[in-house]
Amino acid sequence: MILLNEHFLKLKAGYLFPEIGRRVAAFSKANPDAKIIRLGIGDVTEPLVPAVIEAMHKAVDEMARHETFRGYGPEQGYGFLREAIVENDYKSRGMAVEADEIFVSDGAKCDTGNLQEIFGLDNTVAVTDPVYPVYVDTNVMAGRTGDADASGRYDNIVYMPCTAANNFVPELPRQPVDMIYLCYPNNPTGAVATKEQLKTWVDYALKNKAIILYDAAYEAFIQDDHIPHSIYEIDGARKVAIEFRSFSKTAGFTGLRCAFTVVPKEVVAYKKDGTPVPLHGIWNRRHSTKFNGVSYVTQAAAAAVYTPEGKKQIRKIIDLYMANAATIRQALAKLGYAVYGGVHAPYVWLKTPADLGSWEFFDKLLTKANVVGTPGAGFGAAGEGYFRLSAFNHPDRVAEAMERMKIL
Repeated sequence: MILLNEHFLKLKAGYLFPEIGRRVAAFSKANPDAKIIRLGIGDVTEPLVPAVIEAMHKAVDEMARHETFRGYGPEQGYGFLREAIVENDYKSRGMAVEADEIFVSDGAKCDTGNLQEIFGLDNTVAVTDPVYPVYVDTNVMAGRTGDADASGRYDNIVYMPCTAANNFVPELPRQPVDMIYLCYPNNPTGAVATKEQLKTWVDYALKNKAIILYDAAYEAFIQDDHIPHSIYEIDGARKVAIEFRSFSKTAGFTGLRCAFTVVPKEVVAYKKDGTPVPLHGIWNRRHSTKFNGVSYVTQAAAAAVYTPEGKKQIRKIIDLYMANAATIRQALAKLGYAVYGGVHAPYVWLKTPADLGSWEFFDKLLTKANVVGTPGAGFGAAGEGYFRLSAFNHPDRVAEAMERMKIL
């Protein structure tokens, strides 16, 4: 008989965002006249910028001619995009990343979930708490964890609490860990890490032969140039860190799908006998086997992000979202909420009032103000009592949502 991968049965009842969608759909059905404002799922609202659209049209026209038609492209990504990424995202900030260390994909969510496949099941995983659920759930599916307890924490995962007391940057684990997931600017808290804080993690990984899986999907929202945009700004990181980036929030590609992962040639994992094995070739093998590459049209669009026109146009969109974040922060502070994030990230993290649980506050906000956010508990046990609001919406809708919250 066919056997099930029973590790899937360990997963909690539903992934966070589908559960939000279910509750909102039920409310909408019961209240068809309610004008719901969505500040929950981190999906963008502004259309693709003209430079990107122009590049896509040009690429589509190329696909219509024999002499410029393209079929299967390189699984790792076209050279023109990989080189643009290196020049603009890394070399411009003094980082030594090469084009063949870039692996273009259809999403950072996919990459952070898939990367764990190349590591052994005996590795101990460490995650921040609260945490982007994909980091945990994919390791559960793979079989690295035990069952979840009543709070949703899984055995064999080391949870590193991030609270207001430590500015949402965790302390080093007190027990040995092998795979460390870090995300800065952080989803969901909106916190950032300094170079000094990241150096502590790189030093830990070097000392303990661990690997850092660094999600930098929101680096474009950083407003202070002293804050690192990449883990590779830290000496030694190329030996112990893999970095993920995305065009989704930066350039509005949530529906177009394009991202990339950086796997330096120096980064290694170890065989059981202690022999180091470079991960660059291992990931290339996995990527080439299970992925046929991002479409030429999409990669042409992504390359346009790095043109002078593209940079200017996209910066205006990022500034719009960050202005929304400022609106949310200021409005909530006036209403007496304890507010965090929203300065270098498009997410505002707030303490729920009157000791309300995260889902209780979600339901109250939905039913009383017709505004959708994201319960902090959905990101982990340490997120209970907190709530995330996204700055991805039109400014007038954000302002209206803040007005509605006055009635709570």
